Amino acid sequence: MTNQTDLILQSERKGSYVYLTLNRPALLNALNLSLLIALKQELEKIRETPEIQAVIITGSGNKAFSAGADIEYLNKATPLQVRELAQLAVSVTHLIENLNKVTIALINGYALGGGLEIAESCMLRIAVSTARLGHPEVRIGAVAGWGGTTRLPRLIGKSRAAELLLTGKMIDADEALRLGLVNRVTEPGNLQAEGEKLLHEILENAPIAVNLTWDAIHRGLDLSIDESAKLGADYFGLVSTTEDFRNGTEAFLKKQKPIYHGK
Repeated sequence: MTNQTDLILQSERKGSYVYLTLNRPALLNALNLSLLIALKQELEKIRETPEIQAVIITGSGNKAFSAGADIEYLNKATPLQVRELAQLAVSVTHLIENLNKVTIALINGYALGGGLEIAESCMLRIAVSTARLGHPEVRIGAVAGWGGTTRLPRLIGKSRAAELLLTGKMIDADEALRLGLVNRVTEPGNLQAEGEKLLHEILENAPIAVNLTWDAIHRGLDLSIDESAKLGADYFGLVSTTEDFRNGTEAFLKKQKPIYHGK
């Protein structure tokens, strides 16, 4: 996992986490078949690497996280090719959401259409103050079919999501923060530092507890309140079998800082 500027996807390992950078800056990091395949392959490698605890996804340059699907490709593709591209994209967003690692999107500019859908599949999102976000698919006769119609309503509510998806309008970072689409807004020069700060806040905690908490949140949205609460209770019981649980509770009683090993 090395940082290579000639690749459409840059991968850089930094200790226990990896930066994945969408690298087609001349095209605002538009997502084509090759980039999606590269992203999926790299995520699958990360999933099978226990030492990696987190992934930060961002875009190359200072203009865009990703402006979405490669429109030139879509215009020339057959309906079958368009469907296959969407299915691949959905498999990528599903992989991000179920990676069993902490995932954060650093939105460094435009995050539109499929680009925003990549960000929506991450656990958390931080945007620069100059970012513009939206689902303009209907404006080109398309649908937010890479997970946007599924995840956006879960993130900001059905009515607000419907307005963005049906009008295709873009919103600025402050509006995205108000709606709950992003978690934090920062100045462009501070994006990486803010992302790593948030990541370290999470990684200070017990890894198994973090992963089970995310799973309870993610799976619980598709369950009734009663079923979701029972899932949380089951995970509470499950995590109590770990060494980290014993270390954490003992450290609390001794007024010490716990040391976690992910066991």
